[in-house]
Amino acid sequence: MPKKDVPTPEYQPRWGTIVDAAEEFGICTKTVRRWIAGKHLSARRIGPRLIQVDLNSINQSAETLSRVA
Repeated sequence: MPKKDVPTPEYQPRWGTIVDAAEEFGICTKTVRRWIAGKHLSARRIGPRLIQVDLNSINQSAETLSRVA
């Protein structure tokens, strides 16, 4: 009997501020801003001042960036 396809959960971003991202990974907020500018982190602007970072993308980017460094 063939197995039924097990549904995979869709990717759910976990949004936080630049400060939240810096604290979670233990880096400086300037580094988070550099990673956003370099397209290493997913982020979105909410209004003229607030930037939200996908905290789940930090783990993915950290693996990539640690190989480079």
